[in-house]
Amino acid sequence: MAVSQGAPAQPLLLRAEAGASGDRRLQALHRLLRHRGAVIGFVLLLVMILAALTAPLLTGYDPIKINPPVRNQAPGGEHWFGTDQFGRDIFTRVVYGARISLPVGFIAVGIAAVVGLALGLLAGYYGKLLDAAIMRVIDVMLAFPGILLALVVVAILGPSLVNVMIAVGISEIPRYTRLVRGSVLSAKENLYVDAARVTGVRDLAILARHILPNVIGPIVVLATLSLGTAILAAAGLSFLGLGAQPPNPEWGAMLADGRQSLGSQWWISTMPGLAIAITVLAVNMAGDGLRDVLDPRLRV
Repeated sequence: MAVSQGAPAQPLLLRAEAGASGDRRLQALHRLLRHRGAVIGFVLLLVMILAALTAPLLTGYDPIKINPPVRNQAPGGEHWFGTDQFGRDIFTRVVYGARISLPVGFIAVGIAAVVGLALGLLAGYYGKLLDAAIMRVIDVMLAFPGILLALVVVAILGPSLVNVMIAVGISEIPRYTRLVRGSVLSAKENLYVDAARVTGVRDLAILARHILPNVIGPIVVLATLSLGTAILAAAGLSFLGLGAQPPNPEWGAMLADGRQSLGSQWWISTMPGLAIAITVLAVNMAGDGLRDVLDPRLRV
């Protein structure tokens, strides 16, 4: 009888919860737009993405075609960022390189977020033996530095751009799993989760409707912050020759191309290095802003 009395009230509670959630989202967006660092970070990141999408409109040079007569030219009017040892325009290769480096970071973060979210939900919600098994595997992964774990994965799978995405994604999984597990352990103690269990709601529905919304905010913040780490890790692997292979204009591989001539042709490595630095700075500023906005403990 108690269940039948509580059931009609549940839609009202859900509507009230949805309305409050909508108000919170609007307030969070307003705070985000007032956060100067976050706005600058998102604008810089948007500029990099637009440059990658409109690369053929920004330059008329081929990023791969060799042009020996103009090799090793310093930055100037015709070649804004100079040319490399093969006569290729550095600005063109940096812009086209954004088409490789940015997707690598986004895909790697996507792999880590999806797998880490699933493992964290299972470990936190069901607990006991499943939690112990998952977290022991995560502890073993955390025993290795992220870049070292990525190197091991690439060594097993073989050097290629796709394998770099997989390797960097795998190396980031422990961070997401631990974050999601902690959020789930807190969220599943709420009264509305107990009420859903009492009314016979299945575990999958509880996870999707009641627990997952509490996890999305921290996941978005972590994904934004770890995007810069993923781009750096992918560039580092390509620098070592384990990622994008020549003549692909990937930023890490471009850094490797100019490392032997930094004293005389500094621009060959400096320009892609600046592209990496600006992108990672933009991502970190955006991530810090999201964290400040979404974390109630940091609100003034």
